[in-house]
Amino acid sequence: MVPLTTAAVLGGSAEADVAYVRSRRLMLPVAGIRTDQLSDSFDAARDGSRRHHAIDILAPRGTPVLAADDGRVLRVSWNSAGGNTVYATDGDSRIVYYYAHLDHYHEPLEVGMHLAKGDTIGFVGTTGNAPKDIPHLHFQIMRMPHDGKYWDGDPIDPFPILREEAERP
Repeated sequence: MVPLTTAAVLGGSAEADVAYVRSRRLMLPVAGIRTDQLSDSFDAARDGSRRHHAIDILAPRGTPVLAADDGRVLRVSWNSAGGNTVYATDGDSRIVYYYAHLDHYHEPLEVGMHLAKGDTIGFVGTTGNAPKDIPHLHFQIMRMPHDGKYWDGDPIDPFPILREEAERP
């Protein structure tokens, strides 16, 4: 898996998908957080050999986590790394958004449900392998793979995309 950044994109379809994500005018996915509070942890090392390929958005436990884009819910589940997680896609199923470490979900959240940008999908927490004293949202953007395995798409760095959005008129 090759990480994609807005500065170094590898070829036509990847470049088109990054441009497509920018055109979606994403919403910052944590209520009350400003873009100047974000830090870029996309390339940060995790567990020695792997890269983070996401950003962590720190906020108080229980802060609403918002849908960054219009789309639909692909999966609502728990795993040991991400804890309470949500996978969602945009309306064209080109992009996957992964929200992890949620304290709990907003009810009723179910697979196939339509999401409007800004809908509450859950609440910031520390589930999974998150440090228990650092509540945050792990937010990842990926290209939808051709084989449909949405959990395994090529990552796109959300940091510059979210920062750009704040600078638009």
